[in-house]
Amino acid sequence: MKTVSVHIVTYNSGDDIIDCLQAVIAQDYPVEQIVVVDNASKDGSAGKVREWYRELEAKQQDSACHQGAVISQKEHQLTEQQQDSGELGENRLTGKHPEARLYPQLTLIENPANTGFAPAHNQAIAATDTDYVLVLNPDLELAADYVSRLIAVMEADPRIGSATGKLLLKADPSLLDSTGLRMNRARRAFDRRAGEPAAQGPDSGLVFGVSGAAAMYSRRMIEDVSVEGEFFDGDFFAYKEDVDVAWRAQLFGWNAFYNAEAIGYHERGWKTSGRSDKALFIRRISYINRYKMLYKNEPIRTLLPTMLCSLPYEIAATGYMLLREPQLLKAWTTFWSQRKELRRKRRYIQALAKQRGRNL
Repeated sequence: MKTVSVHIVTYNSGDDIIDCLQAVIAQDYPVEQIVVVDNASKDGSAGKVREWYRELEAKQQDSACHQGAVISQKEHQLTEQQQDSGELGENRLTGKHPEARLYPQLTLIENPANTGFAPAHNQAIAATDTDYVLVLNPDLELAADYVSRLIAVMEADPRIGSATGKLLLKADPSLLDSTGLRMNRARRAFDRRAGEPAAQGPDSGLVFGVSGAAAMYSRRMIEDVSVEGEFFDGDFFAYKEDVDVAWRAQLFGWNAFYNAEAIGYHERGWKTSGRSDKALFIRRISYINRYKMLYKNEPIRTLLPTMLCSLPYEIAATGYMLLREPQLLKAWTTFWSQRKELRRKRRYIQALAKQRGRNL
């Protein structure tokens, strides 16, 4: 059986993390390890995780002691029956009784500062060696067969390096949150079918990529598409790092799959809030990461068509920012400060994509 670990990054996630973890241990596929990386939460998220696991271990010990006592009593009774009847042979309970459930190992990493979503998940990936990695948001709860369904799909086709299920809005499960990622010709990425009725959701099939909210990645793909030892680009901090991985994976010849039968429920409170409710720091990151992604992944031969398709959007977006949010343009300082690293990453990505004939 292939091994799987679940990786969760928390940042002031105390209201959601326990429900998320409970859904993980309720999976019908055994999870070997849970890694929680806490990015200096101020709401006691790490402490809640630690206390939850202590209680889990205590329950397991109590269960094991109780079960051991019951099994010993039954084995003793069976032995007496065999002696009375003169039977010889193997004790039918020995080695065949159901064992107490073994819960996943928990690794809790507490960062002294908020390193960002992408670097923290790279930490978690480095802390495990499982065949599959489920990247999971702390505000997401999974149906019990989420992991097993995705691994079954990926094991059936070794070209599939990532998979996701049907993510529904927790506040209103009749609406879709994400059915994977899509990217238009202007290289703008979106959660596929977000906000549409769940009953009209798409059938299972290949997609451009998978949302990092509940993404299953194979270790083979992680190792293959990592650049300079990083799966998620650490320079992204957060936002669009999952799109960047999806695009790079396609260039390297990997497929992504959406399974309509694997269900998850996503809180995603920020999605329904207005743009002005998001911190300037977050808006800048989200804005500039698109251009970092384009710079690294867009092949030369498709650059001109992409520029022509995206020109109307770029003009409109830039005009809006100049009039309403000129402070966002300061994000370009990070782009220029990282241009040497971006250029080096681009050379590696494009060379390998060309070698594999996936210069899309």
